[in-house]
This record gives sequence, C-alpha cells and structure tokens, in this order.
Amino acid sequence: MSIPIETVKAGCQQCQRPLGFDFTFAFQPIVNVATGGVFGYEALVRDPVEKNAWAVLQKVNDSNRYAFDQACRQTAIGLASALKMDKILSINFLPNAVYEPEHCIQSTIRAARQHNFPIEKIMFEITESERVVDQQHLTNIFQYYQKQGFITALDDFGAGHAGLNMLANFQPGVLKIDMELVQNVSRDPVKMIIARHLVAMCQEMNVMVLAEGVETREDVQFYQELGVTLMQGYFFARPGIETLPEPDFSQL
Repeated sequence: MSIPIETVKAGCQQCQRPLGFDFTFAFQPIVNVATGGVFGYEALVRDPVEKNAWAVLQKVNDSNRYAFDQACRQTAIGLASALKMDKILSINFLPNAVYEPEHCIQSTIRAARQHNFPIEKIMFEITESERVVDQQHLTNIFQYYQKQGFITALDDFGAGHAGLNMLANFQPGVLKIDMELVQNVSRDPVKMIIARHLVAMCQEMNVMVLAEGVETREDVQFYQELGVTLMQGYFFARPGIETLPEPDFSQL
C-alpha cells in the first residue's frame, strides 16, 4: 500500500526539526567465538554527561521521534567511520519512526556514502519487545532494508509479547536471543529446552543466532555446543563510549 504524499512530506518535516539535546554512542563488540575475532559492534546511545541511555531516551517523544531516529543513524555511521571501524555496525531503530521505508532510508544511505561506510556492513536491529502497531508495516521495512543490502536483526527475542508471530511474518538475517534465555542457562532445565529448540529452528530457517548478555564461561560453552558462534556481553567486553573495545578471549 502506497503512503500518501502528504504523509511523506509531514514526516520529512519532522525529521528536519532540531532535537534540542546532544547524544553520543558507546560501542560493544559482537564476537565470533569460532574465529576468535570481532563480527561487529552495536552502537548504544549515551548521554555525553550522564553516560547512560536513559538520560537520552527520556527526552524522546512523539514530536521528535522521527528526527531522533534519523539522527541516531547518521551519528552512529559518522562515529564508526571516524573510529575506522571495518566490521559490522549494528544500529537500533524505532519502527514507529519509519513512516515510509524508501524515503526514511535515504538519509542513512547518504550518510554511508558521505563517510565511505559500506551499506552491507550496516545491521538494523528492532527489539522484539518494541510495541509495533502494524506488524505488516514492520515486515515491509525489513524487506525493503534487505533489498537495499542492509543486514536485519531481531533483538531481545523472547522478551516481548510478539514472539513467534513476528518471526513467522519475517525471517531476519540475525536473531538475538534475549539475555534472560542466555544467562545461567546451563542451570535451568526449562531454559535449556527452549534454547535448544529455538537455535535448531533458526538453523533450519537459515537465520543466524546471536546470544546476547553473555556473562559467564558456562553461558558461552552452552551456546557453543548448540552451534552458536556469535555472542555479545560483559564476558567479552563492556561498551566503550566513542571507542571500539577489544574483546577478551583469554577466559575461554
């Protein structure tokens, strides 16, 4: 279904409004335990003074949501380029701030070209716990992004209410298992059963699995035995503000 031109123009006007506040990013490595290297970095929004995300996110509202989403993409790409990142850059986006995929992605593409950052190294994450009013709209966004060469990821899987319904509508390139299903998994028989079947299901659908919130060697070993190679968490490295932390593999 096409979006009325009036809606597109209104959305573009909102994107051009000044935010009225500053923010930056911290980067946390996503590691590949099979190769002992870095797969990519997730860009995590931070307040320059408070050094946390909440101080920024509490300022986001319906009047600046579009502008904030667009600013996040452009700022993350600019910082990644300045830091000479040559890995995957993972950016979280707000689906309710994308009124029309084709128009809303243009500033991202321009930023990537301006900073000479390859589009195929940009991954867009949508959290499974994010309230999405229109599931079909989200599917359309993901499908369009994939056609443009971006990687798509479903974040916090298992934490929200959409669950398998969302996965049935769209199969992302990467599925990030929520930390509640990762941490202390080897001590919880029910978590173990869910994790095994979830990973097997993704493997059958050719969806890459990423275990996030990894904090112990036992967490790593459990998911390694299931064939999961991508992981993210404090076990390897904490986020670094405007830096690219090197992961620690010495405890493996």
